[in-house]
Amino acid sequence: MTTRVDAVGDFDLPVWLPAGGQGPAIVLVQEIFGLDDYLRSVAADLAAAGFVVGVPDLFWRTDPGWSSGHDETGLTASMAVAAEFDPALGVSDVAASLAHLRSLPEVTGKAGALGFCLGGSLAYTLAATSSPSPDAVVSFYGSTVPAQLDLLDRITCPLQFHFGGQDPYIPRSDIATVEAAVAARPNVEIHIQEQAGHAFHNHAAPLFHNPTAAAAAWNLATAFLTTHLR
Repeated sequence: MTTRVDAVGDFDLPVWLPAGGQGPAIVLVQEIFGLDDYLRSVAADLAAAGFVVGVPDLFWRTDPGWSSGHDETGLTASMAVAAEFDPALGVSDVAASLAHLRSLPEVTGKAGALGFCLGGSLAYTLAATSSPSPDAVVSFYGSTVPAQLDLLDRITCPLQFHFGGQDPYIPRSDIATVEAAVAARPNVEIHIQEQAGHAFHNHAAPLFHNPTAAAAAWNLATAFLTTHLR
């Protein structure tokens, strides 16, 4: 596996290449903690699974290169940075990253997106607004999803949602609304880890991590991406 940093307009796009040098592409969209060791480990895991992975620097307009700790202090600081973030501009950056990855000679086949938390919301919006559409999207605990269910009618690509049933930021009743909205949509899956809270996949955040839920959801997500991008 090799890594490098590409330029996409005015922001950086670190890129992870699989051992074979080529593969389908995934835009990995960050949480509010930025491009930290956790997200780098996720990118490395996806590259090890055979994907070309790009991680856009979403906060480049206000706090370029942002990365914080995963304790209460880091959470507070990251929430302050996220409060200055413009989601519409963020989606445009994710779309530009997707287009850049598709243009790379190392990318063979399809291209999709996977996002956590803030990134889960942006990946969902990308699925509805990007032209051309991503080939598959995975959204982990995107807090704006329940309020944007009108976007579902615009999504044609395969889409997979993950939520925690004990998420203090996304009430279980809101998740149930998402479940009902996608029940009859053949291109959409939803998986709820009922005993998990928010950001349960983040192994660098003791405040949130749930190892059992993380492993179950990750297996579902990687199988989904393999099925639809290969």
